Amino acid sequence: MAAMEIRDAVDADLPGILRVLAESGIDGGDSFTVEEARAHLERIRRWPNFRLLAAVAEGEVVGTYSLAIMDKLGKRGTPAGVVEDVAVLPGRQGQGIGRAMMAHAIGECRKAGCYKLALSSNVKRGPAHRFYESLGFERHGYSFAVFL
Repeated sequence: MAAMEIRDAVDADLPGILRVLAESGIDGGDSFTVEEARAHLERIRRWPNFRLLAAVAEGEVVGTYSLAIMDKLGKRGTPAGVVEDVAVLPGRQGQGIGRAMMAHAIGECRKAGCYKLALSSNVKRGPAHRFYESLGFERHGYSFAVFL
């Protein structure tokens, strides 16, 4: 694989990020326009410790994920990380991009002093579960959601 950079997303990355989210099936066919995404990214930037990241290789966005690091009162204020919307272009899967993004997320959480990094995954995504387990993630408790 060519050199890849994982960094905070910039406006110029948004068309590529939208493509990754759409082609990987994360958005379920309901994507932002670039202008809508730009306005939303501005909202994201206002939240402390919440980031949209882009994996870029040869000038192309090939993967993305979101990372939130939460300050809490529990666990004596020890922060926790949460990863969402992990996606890699389907044609680039199996090239170590997802692995590199998750290593990046773990590293960012370690730097922030987090006691854990959590993520949730649809129960039907068996290959994704095996991928996360190969990275050292363990099944932990249950994930519950109320869809509004």
